[in-house]
Amino acid sequence: QVQLVESGGGLVQAGGSLRLSCVISGRTFSTFRMGWFRQAPGKEREFVAAISWSTASTYYATSVKGRFTISRDNAKNTVYLQMNSLKPEDTAVYYCAADFEISPTYGSGREYDIWGQGTQVTVSS
Repeated sequence: QVQLVESGGGLVQAGGSLRLSCVISGRTFSTFRMGWFRQAPGKEREFVAAISWSTASTYYATSVKGRFTISRDNAKNTVYLQMNSLKPEDTAVYYCAADFEISPTYGSGREYDIWGQGTQVTVSS
């Protein structure tokens, strides 16, 4: 059974950086896509970034492009989200998710089969 466990969240001042990690356990697929989403209080879940595990192709939301970087370490079964130049509006619970069918889209959230429990990121002004 595949499980996703996020870590790395915390409290940081505006302009600071954090790196989130998502460890994938029980993985048997070699081709899949990983995504990061976030949800702020009172707001809908929104797409942040995604990466194709086999090709390392990456996709970003406009709001984070140039500030966030998604990457993966195949040996460690881990996907990362490096977040730089953080802003108060980046405050949210961040979730990683796995899409084992490589859907033609990647940003709605419905494409993903497994989700982690989330990690809180709080950016103070």
